[in-house]
Amino acid sequence: MNKLRWMEVFVAVVENGSFSEAAKQLDISSVMVGKMVAQMEKALQTSLLQRNTRRQALTEAGHAWYEESLNMLAAMRSAENRLESLRRFPAGSLRISASTTLGSCTIATLCSEFQLHFPAVHIELELSDRFVDLTAEGFDFAFRIGQLPSDSPLIARHVGDYRMVIAAAPSYLAKHGTPGNLADLASHRCLRYSNWNKRNAWRSDDGLIWPENATFSCNDGQALRRAALSGAGLLLQPAILLAEDISSGRLISLLESELPAPRPVSLLWRQDLHASAKHRSFIDWILARVPERLERK
Repeated sequence: MNKLRWMEVFVAVVENGSFSEAAKQLDISSVMVGKMVAQMEKALQTSLLQRNTRRQALTEAGHAWYEESLNMLAAMRSAENRLESLRRFPAGSLRISASTTLGSCTIATLCSEFQLHFPAVHIELELSDRFVDLTAEGFDFAFRIGQLPSDSPLIARHVGDYRMVIAAAPSYLAKHGTPGNLADLASHRCLRYSNWNKRNAWRSDDGLIWPENATFSCNDGQALRRAALSGAGLLLQPAILLAEDISSGRLISLLESELPAPRPVSLLWRQDLHASAKHRSFIDWILARVPERLERK
């Protein structure tokens, strides 16, 4: 027998003063009420009620069981209300993973705007180019760039495309000239993102887009951007990182017809993720806003 149901029946008996009135409240028979009280007393190995033909009274154990029953039922109602609130109103914590440049240029701003609308949601955003395991590391969501394996156990939604740009400062081009095609890159000073490897390097039909013998390498896109602004060389970086510099003329976009094909950006989450209000709201928020942000030039 469900002990919470026992408690609910016992509280009804005490507060209504009789088995019959409790039965009416609970919409069950008075015989069933009496049977459940007897089951309680047998299981608890004590008498809870003193009964005669006229009245019933609580024993000392009955007083204690009544008070504890009230507390337990109140705690259950509180828990149910809290869960209902979580289903209806975004609240709680979200742990999110994104690559460094995508995260700093786009996702961090979107998370901040999300919190302005849903201030009861606490967000932990980890920016890293490492591959995170959502289940083992406790992430709610991850943003991934590139094609996903067909056998992935994760749910994925395409949220946009990650475009790259080749650019250089006007001062560099004035001194070294402007490349006319990808083959000309071999004779230029090129700035390289050192985290690229054989798995994630950008390629064209003819092979690698970017020379491996770069004159300057760094594992941070912002550092490479600043080097390019100073005239140190050509760089290949995401359009979202260089858009404002190109728009203002601080950097010049080059070889636009030979750029690598964009890669898909996906929002991933576990299949067992409970569809609480915070999760539903975040998914809707991202799907409505990331595509437009990634298309900005």
